[in-house]
Amino acid sequence: MRRALLVIALLCAALPAPAVFASSATAGQADSIAGVVRYVIDGDTLLLQADGGGKPIKLRLLGLDAPEICQAGGREARDALAGRVVGRRVLATGAVRDDYQRRLVRLTLDGEDIGAWMVLQGHAWSARYRGRSGPYAQEEAAARAARRGLFADPDPQPPHSFRRSHGSCYPAPAP
Repeated sequence: MRRALLVIALLCAALPAPAVFASSATAGQADSIAGVVRYVIDGDTLLLQADGGGKPIKLRLLGLDAPEICQAGGREARDALAGRVVGRRVLATGAVRDDYQRRLVRLTLDGEDIGAWMVLQGHAWSARYRGRSGPYAQEEAAARAARRGLFADPDPQPPHSFRRSHGSCYPAPAP
C-alpha cells in the first residue's frame, strides 16, 4: 500500500503543478489547509498549525527534493525555507501521503509557490521520476545557470544518491 502511494505521489510530482492540484481547486479547496508554519524540519518538510487549531500537521513539499539535513547544503536549505515561511500564513494543497505519513503538498505564500522558490534559489532539485525532469525543471535550470545555492558546486550530489550511499540522516526509531 505504501509503495502504491509513493508511486502515485511520484507520478503527481512529474506533472506540471497546476495539473496536480486541479482536483483540489474544482472541489472547493477540499484538499487545502490554511495555517501558520510553526517549524521547519528540513528543506522540504515542515509543521503547519492549521487555522482551526489542533496538533501541527507534518507536510512535505511536493515536486522537489532538498538535500538531507546532514548532507552538504542541507542546513542551508532548511534555514532558507524557515526564513521564508516560519510564522507566516500559508496555503497547503494536496491529499496524498508518503511512506512517512507526511501529507505531500504544494505550499503557497501570498500566491507564490514555495517549492518553485526553493528550487529557483538553488536549495533543492526538481523531483525526477522515470526520466522526467519534474515540475520545477525550469527553475532548476535557472538556478544551475546562475550557480545559485547547491548549484555553485559543479557536481552536487542529489539527495536520492546521497541516501543510497549513506542512508538516512535520522536514526531509526527504537522498536
